[in-house]
Amino acid sequence: MIEKILAKASGKKQVVPGDIVIAKIDLMVMHDLSSSLVSRVFRDELGGGTIADPSRIVFVFDHNISPATQEAAETLVDARRFAARHGIQKVFDCGSGSLHHVVLEQGLWAPGQIIIGCDSHSTIYGALGLFSTGVGNNSMVGLGFGYCRAWFRVPQTIKVLLHGVLGKGVSPRDVAQHLVGFMGEDGAVYKTLEFTGPFIEALSIEDRMLFPLMSIDLGAKTGFINPDEKTIAYARAHSSFKKFDLFQNDPDVTYENEVEFDVSKIGPLVACPPTIGNVKPVEDVAGIPINIAEVGGSTGGRLEDLRVLGKWLKGQKVHQSVRMQVVPATRGIYLEALREGLIETFILAGANVFPPGAGSNQAVNMGAMGEGEAMISTQPRNFPGRNGHPKARLYLASATTVAVSALTGQITDPRQAS
Repeated sequence: MIEKILAKASGKKQVVPGDIVIAKIDLMVMHDLSSSLVSRVFRDELGGGTIADPSRIVFVFDHNISPATQEAAETLVDARRFAARHGIQKVFDCGSGSLHHVVLEQGLWAPGQIIIGCDSHSTIYGALGLFSTGVGNNSMVGLGFGYCRAWFRVPQTIKVLLHGVLGKGVSPRDVAQHLVGFMGEDGAVYKTLEFTGPFIEALSIEDRMLFPLMSIDLGAKTGFINPDEKTIAYARAHSSFKKFDLFQNDPDVTYENEVEFDVSKIGPLVACPPTIGNVKPVEDVAGIPINIAEVGGSTGGRLEDLRVLGKWLKGQKVHQSVRMQVVPATRGIYLEALREGLIETFILAGANVFPPGAGSNQAVNMGAMGEGEAMISTQPRNFPGRNGHPKARLYLASATTVAVSALTGQITDPRQAS
């Protein structure tokens, strides 16, 4: 599928792994930390000029959603002025939500397209029949802004076949973390990861997104799921494009390598400091006291995650030693959570509900930890200093594991929770 998309976008009949192509880009997305940087690169290093197609650029301000410093406020001011000066109209300001979830909710995508972003988790759109990947600020400005183009080396593809049924207390997030832990953070450097098999086929589109999104954490260039009827139905319901090209694998597709996993053998997992690849069974770290529990971010603020949290917090109280942070991924998700009574459940349980955004990601807006503190979160990354003090500890887990841990005040195996 990826080769077909790259071939069409580069005006070729066919491409094969190893080919270098210059492809037309359909959408360029970036959050506030990147949009302010690319605006400066465009102005200071390239001398300004004209953007080829402003309608293909999206700014989402999801990190500094309530700037606490003059410097943070001025980065947003710079980005807003840059957008106004160059006719960029797709600007989603503070409180709109987390970058990729806003793009998805607004329907700014369609199967068969190419999306690049100044964010490594831009690979998320591969769940919807697109080629998407992250790029650096200079690449975005030089080729993207100037020509709506980007160059790629066509990657080899690794097939990841998943089958089986999840056990008690286990979620698709646990499976994605297992892949990172088993294959390694350099297990698929500059490869395409195709996620397939009965387990993937049975998932909702929202749960499927976790796998291409986290493919970058194995070093992959991109990840995708071969489009099926679920993909088509989701695109027709949520994409703003009425017509789109649907590319699928040929029956005789070949792979560089194939790996297979039985998900029924996977239990709840926790990615432990200092890296997302340091994945351990929850029972190995159960009992570690926590100070903060968070459900939110690009891998945890979905409506499905909030419903899981609501199920566990209903009629309960967050442990007195825990600061519980809830961050809906978008305004639309926030509104639906209000309608379903989830926000009331969270507040009555003692949780703090924050405006839609990236949550504690990089601690630029909220959720910073002090020395020696520990957080368990649905966020995607956990290297030292990511969320505050370098000697603070960030553990990554599913919404289920985060929820039960918030109630007990320590990392807890959800299979042991009542």
